[in-house]
Amino acid sequence: MRVAINTKLFFTIFVLLKLKIPIVYKYFVPFLFVFLYFLPSKISAQTEKDLKIILITLDGFRWQELFSGADPLLIANKKFVHDTTELKARFWHENAQERREALMPFFWKQASTMGQLHGNRPLGSKVNLTNTLWFSYPGYNEILSGRADDVRINSNDKVDNPNMTVLELVNESPKYKGKVAAFASWDVFPFIVNEKRSGVPVNAGFEKAKGEKLTANEQFLNKLQDQTPSPWSTVRLDAFTHNFALEHLKKEHPQLVYIAYGETDDFAHEGHYDAYLNAAKNTDGLIKELWEFTQNDPFYKDKTIFLITTDHGRGTKPIETWKNHGNEVPGAGGVWLVAFGKGVKTSGEVGGKGQLYSNQIAPTILALLGLSIDSDQMPGAPIELGID
Repeated sequence: MRVAINTKLFFTIFVLLKLKIPIVYKYFVPFLFVFLYFLPSKISAQTEKDLKIILITLDGFRWQELFSGADPLLIANKKFVHDTTELKARFWHENAQERREALMPFFWKQASTMGQLHGNRPLGSKVNLTNTLWFSYPGYNEILSGRADDVRINSNDKVDNPNMTVLELVNESPKYKGKVAAFASWDVFPFIVNEKRSGVPVNAGFEKAKGEKLTANEQFLNKLQDQTPSPWSTVRLDAFTHNFALEHLKKEHPQLVYIAYGETDDFAHEGHYDAYLNAAKNTDGLIKELWEFTQNDPFYKDKTIFLITTDHGRGTKPIETWKNHGNEVPGAGGVWLVAFGKGVKTSGEVGGKGQLYSNQIAPTILALLGLSIDSDQMPGAPIELGID
């Protein structure tokens, strides 16, 4: 791994050596050699050593609900909620912090104590898309490839992604070859990841688990998926995506896994705010299960980082625009990022004037795994997570 020395530090060392002061040679030079000897191994330990990464997306889940819980303007709106009394009993509190804990208890009672949550805009923390289209395929391309491509990625059509994703780049490296996998509820993901070219296995849509050595759970999931109708023709229920991924983690122990949950976006498009909140709460529980699994499996325990985000935001004004996104919906380019796990600095809910972008996620993964970054292809800088 290359080690970059700060320019000012280098200049200071150069000047001190040029002065040829005896005390410098007696005390400083030996210290300098020791410092430089240990520096590379220290940096390497911060990044690639035994590290595993689980990247997760919640399709179209708004930052407003993540940081403030149920929307006061929607939770009792009978146009969007079938049973307002029941929904308020589950998710309503006058205090926004209590509301968000009711909706996302794992995020706020556990993840926030071992990581950082970015994107609460009233506190000054912003996370934005760099693509200008603000819908799914462009958003996922940006997250995974580290760049917006509004010219070539401008629809949700099933077209193979011309850009190499971070999954493909990691899978190409000798160290991680065959140790990358993706699971998704939306059936467009084999094209987003470009499964044919990349060689990264993608279980998405209504695909079954494949292989000669299927576990009993995988066989059961295959059967159950056939017997369980989905409300949508292109998106399966997240429980299948989650459990196919969990079985793969148990059996194959990949080092980079991507899991894309989809229900939040589809329920929102249908205008079912109750189902949207219930899906978010359920996904919070699924992520908790993943975390608990990693902390009870020796391969992942104390060696895993979770990165969680969304592909786009949604509208707020007028109120009906909460169902929608796209560049005609103000605010739909605002997203969020959650990071926790091995060595991630515990900052909790991040405030102050901070700006992150979705195109920084892919280079962050490469940096954490100790792989090189082509800044021409990935213009975003790796996110500083304060890795210990």
